[in-house]
Amino acid sequence: MRYALVTGGSRGIGKAISIRLAKEGYYVLVNFRSNIQEAEDTLNSIKEEYGNAELLQFDVADYEQTINALDNWKKQNEDKHISVLVNNAGISSDNLMVWLEKEDWDKVINTNLNSFYNVTRHLLTDMIVNKWGRIINVVSLSGVKGLPGQTNYSAAKAGVIGATKALAQELGKKKITVNAVAPGFIKTDMTQELNEKELKKMIPLNRFGTAQEVANLVNFLVSEESSYITGEVININGGLYT
Repeated sequence: MRYALVTGGSRGIGKAISIRLAKEGYYVLVNFRSNIQEAEDTLNSIKEEYGNAELLQFDVADYEQTINALDNWKKQNEDKHISVLVNNAGISSDNLMVWLEKEDWDKVINTNLNSFYNVTRHLLTDMIVNKWGRIINVVSLSGVKGLPGQTNYSAAKAGVIGATKALAQELGKKKITVNAVAPGFIKTDMTQELNEKELKKMIPLNRFGTAQEVANLVNFLVSEESSYITGEVININGGLYT
């Protein structure tokens, strides 16, 4: 049994990834911050598909809370280790830079970028000792090309892209791959306020993507079939680049 941690795993893309990995036989640790109802719904969905999972509550932006939660899980599961990590948790707080408050800058950087360090650093030792691991970072089109009104979000996701490429070079000899997936417009709670009818005109495939399609890509990058892919940023955006 291999264990996978999906941060922000209770809703949207994270929920789809959690369910997909559970279907593949992983025991999934579904991380969430505060919405217990969403988390329990995800857990029930996994169990309905005959998957194995449990909930793991902590705020990825809080270093001490993250370390305590992961340490407590390890103490209760001494013979187990997390070999797959999907850094998916993220928030947005959009505004033009001229009106962007420091609070909105800080909370987006903490949740989307600093959380990468908080979670990943603590899980690396077990992966290195066991000489196998998969780290998948969910970034964004915003981090690849930048989007107006998302300077904070674009900065955070671009930071994770750089960290992905650097960490992949550090860990390759230990058979640990590190990749990022960069979704474009995906139908989730975060995009439900957007004008899909107008925006899809910009997309060659003429539609928004689904969380399940992102989950399928993550599942491939976790599998043995992707063992020669590392340090990559794979766009999943329907052909939207400009």
